[in-house]
Amino acid sequence: MAFGVVSALMDMVYEGARSVTGPYLGALGASALLVSVVTGAGEAVALVLRLLFGRLADRPALRWALAISGYALTALSVPLLGISNALWIACLLVLAERLGKAVRSPAKDTMLAEAGSALGQGKAFALHEALDQVGALLGPLLVGAALALTGSYGPGFLLLAVPGLAAILLLFWLKKKVPDPAAYETVPARPSPTGPGNPEAGAGPGDDEENSGRTAPFPRQYWLYAAFSSLTMFGYATFGLLSFHLVDAGLLPPALVPVLYAVAMGVDALAALASGWLFDRVGLKVLVVLPVLAAAVPWLGFSNNTALAVAGVLVWGAAMGVQESTMRAGVAGLAPAARRGSAYGMFTACYGLAWLAGSFLIGLLYEQSIPALAVTITAVQAAALVVFAVVRPHAGGLKPT
Repeated sequence: MAFGVVSALMDMVYEGARSVTGPYLGALGASALLVSVVTGAGEAVALVLRLLFGRLADRPALRWALAISGYALTALSVPLLGISNALWIACLLVLAERLGKAVRSPAKDTMLAEAGSALGQGKAFALHEALDQVGALLGPLLVGAALALTGSYGPGFLLLAVPGLAAILLLFWLKKKVPDPAAYETVPARPSPTGPGNPEAGAGPGDDEENSGRTAPFPRQYWLYAAFSSLTMFGYATFGLLSFHLVDAGLLPPALVPVLYAVAMGVDALAALASGWLFDRVGLKVLVVLPVLAAAVPWLGFSNNTALAVAGVLVWGAAMGVQESTMRAGVAGLAPAARRGSAYGMFTACYGLAWLAGSFLIGLLYEQSIPALAVTITAVQAAALVVFAVVRPHAGGLKPT
C-alpha cells in the first residue's frame, strides 16, 4: 500500500511528463520518426538496463538504495524539462527520466513480490498498479491545466517537482519502517536432520538448495514467455507517437491531450485490476487478450477521425494495464525465487529491445503509410499469438506460488 502511494506521487511526475512528450518534442522541431525513436528508446532504457540493475537487485542490501536513487533521478529530470528549450537537451532528459525507472524497477518489483506473496502476487501487483494509476490520472490533468492556462509546456513540468519531492520523503520513511520486505514472504520450512523447521538444526539440504538457486538456469517456459512478450511489444506503438498524431493531424488541441491520457490511465487501472484478479484464477491464459488489444491500436489510434483516434488511445491504455501488471506477475512464478531480480531484469531487457526496434519501424512506417503500419502490427501480434499457443500448454495454467 505504501509503495503504491509512493508510485502514485511519482506517477504524477513521469506520467504527467509522458502525457505531453510527443507534442512537446514536436513543438521543439522533432519529426514523427524522431518522436517514435526517442520515446521508444526511453522505454528501452527503462527496460534493457534492468538487466544490470536486476542483478544488483538480487542483493537484498542494495534494494532500497536502488529504489531511492532511481526515484530521485526521475524526480529531478522531469522539472528540468520545464527550463529546456533545445531539442537535444529535451531528448536527453526524456532518456534520463526513463533511466531512473530502470534503476528502481527490479528492486521495487522484487520487494513487491516478497511483500505480496501471502496476498497473492497477481493481486499485489494489480493493487500497486491501481494505486499507481491514481498519480497517472492526476499528473496529466495538472499538466493539462497548466498548459491551458499558460499556453506553454514549461510551467506544467515545473509543478511536477512538488509530488516528486513528496515521494522521495515518503520513500525514506518507508525504508525506515520496513527495512526488510522479505520478512513478509511465506517460505516453507527447510528439511533438517533434527526436525523440520528447527532453527537450531544448522545447515541442511535447504541451504544448499538456496545457494544453488542463485545460479539455477531459467526454465524453458520463462524464455518462451519472454519471446511472446517481446513480439507483443515489438508491435506496440508508444503514446508519444499517438499523441504526436493527435496534435499534428489537428484532431485535438494540445491542452486536451494530457486529459485524454489521464482517461487512458483510468482504463489502464481497471484493466490491471481485472487481469490481475483473473491471473490468480486462470494463470497465464489471461494474457491472450494483450496481442488482440495491441493489434487494434494502430487501426484506431492513427485514424484521421477524432472519435476513432480517441478510442485507439483508450484501447492502448487497456493494453498497458495488462502489460504493466499481469505480465510482470507472470515472471514471479516462472523463475527461481533466489534469482527473481535477474529474472525481471532479463525479461524486461528482452521486450525493451524489441520495443525499441519496433518503435523505429513504426515511426518509419507512420511517415510512409499508415495502412501499411496497421497491417504490419497486426501481423506481428498474430505471430505473438502463435508463440502464446506454445507457451500456454507448457505453462499448464501456471499460477504463482
